[in-house]
Amino acid sequence: MTIDQLDARLIALLAGEPKLGVLECSRRLGVARGTVQARLDRLTARGVITGFGPDIAPAALGYDVTAFVTLQIRQVSGHDPVADQLAAIPQVLEVHTITGGDDMHCRVVARSNADLQRVIDLIVDVRGVVRTSSVIALDTPVPYRVLPLVADVPRQGKS
Repeated sequence: MTIDQLDARLIALLAGEPKLGVLECSRRLGVARGTVQARLDRLTARGVITGFGPDIAPAALGYDVTAFVTLQIRQVSGHDPVADQLAAIPQVLEVHTITGGDDMHCRVVARSNADLQRVIDLIVDVRGVVRTSSVIALDTPVPYRVLPLVADVPRQGKS
């Protein structure tokens, strides 16, 4: 199992209050400071915790439009060269290689629909991109989340 109940409680605590220090976490969890530090070190080393940075709302930076762009690419040299070029576009937040009729799926942001067209044009200009298809997100009723998974892992281990 990747995490236990204490790990799950620690992750949930830090997700709710990311500025908490190790000492305060230990007090709230009722365990030694060294235990909390060791758990954090282990969770980070194993790739369970991937960062402690602030979550940024693109809309607060003026990027009010979120869209998903699906790409078909020339697969002569693989996905990596295309992904590297997409990573150079600041408005491209995520890129995934996918199965099915298309090859890649991107989450992008833009300041307006006209700006989205500019971002899509930048994507189309990427060497290796053959075709794109895009959809605009109207709302995000369930934002990106992982805490339900964190809470479920220790429960799954008890079955």
